[in-house]
Formats: sequence, C-alpha cells, structure tokens
Amino acid sequence: MCAPTNTQPERPGAAQGDLSNYKKYLDEPDDHAIGRSRGGLTTKIHALTDQLCSPVTLALSAGQAGDNPMLWPLLAARRSNSYAPFHLLADKANSHDSTRAQLRRLKIAHTIPERSDQITRRKTKGRNRGRPPGFSGRIYKHRNTVERSFNRLKHWRAVATRYDKYALTYLSGATLAAIITYHRVRN
Repeated sequence: MCAPTNTQPERPGAAQGDLSNYKKYLDEPDDHAIGRSRGGLTTKIHALTDQLCSPVTLALSAGQAGDNPMLWPLLAARRSNSYAPFHLLADKANSHDSTRAQLRRLKIAHTIPERSDQITRRKTKGRNRGRPPGFSGRIYKHRNTVERSFNRLKHWRAVATRYDKYALTYLSGATLAAIITYHRVRN
C-alpha cells in the first residue's frame, strides 16, 4: 500500500526556498496588540510590580482594551511562578464587584478604591445599600510603585516608542528591559 502524499506546498512560496522569510507566529495576536484609541494606534502594557518598583509580570493588549480583563492573565502568570502571599493594589479600573468577588475566592488580599458611580448606586438603595468594600488609604498610598515601575521601563527607547511590528518582539524587548531593571534595583 502506498500512502497518499500532498504535492502542494504547505505555505505560500515554500517550494521557492523562502521558508526563512515566513513569519506566521503561532502566539502572535491577530491585531498585533495594536488598537485605535484617541491618541491614534496604541499598545498597552499591563504589569504586576513588587515593592521595589520592579516589574514582575508583563502582558500586552490593544490600546482601546480595558484594564480589568487583563488582570486575570497577570495573576495566573504570577501564581504559576510564585506562591508567596501578596497584596494587590489596583486602580478604579479594576473596581468591579465580580473582580472583588473573584479575588476573595482566590484569597488574594486587595486594596481597590470604589468608583464614584458605584458609591452613588450604593447610596440610592437607601437603608439596604450594603456596606462599602474595605479600603485602606494608608496601604493605597503605595500604589505609586506601579507608576514608578513604568517610569523605569520607559527609560528604554524601544519600550517608550513602539516601533516593532510584532507584539511578540515588543513584549520580548519590554521583558528584557524589565529583567535588567529588576537586577539593577537589587544591586
């Protein structure tokens, strides 16, 4: 018996010997993490940082994408690398009730301020409005470590101005900058 063979090339131009020019990455997002927002074509870097303003985990999304959906991939990446307890400090973009419930289910301590529309909605319910979520202003003062971490990352020109065509290339450059920043802080 003879097995059937396919005579068609698997990729366009594969028979002509240009396999090295074929750049279809499997992990590359379809939109290359480039989105259209008010500022034009932009990319967002999402990061978890430690107390010393060093980025620990990075992820990319399109510029118009929300911050809340990217919290879960960051936390999953952190949990797979470290099981040490930590306290999550997040801004109002992550202040959804389902986010808080999921963080409580995962037993992750968190300090997230309430949005003004959530406060007014709670107050319009009258006596049955429920209690506000726990919030410590003293702990939340340390959230500027995230902003200082991004400031350190943007000292790298390749991170501050995205000229890379592919999201994987840009994320690799940002990760390299994060690793060097991480080791500079500790030495």
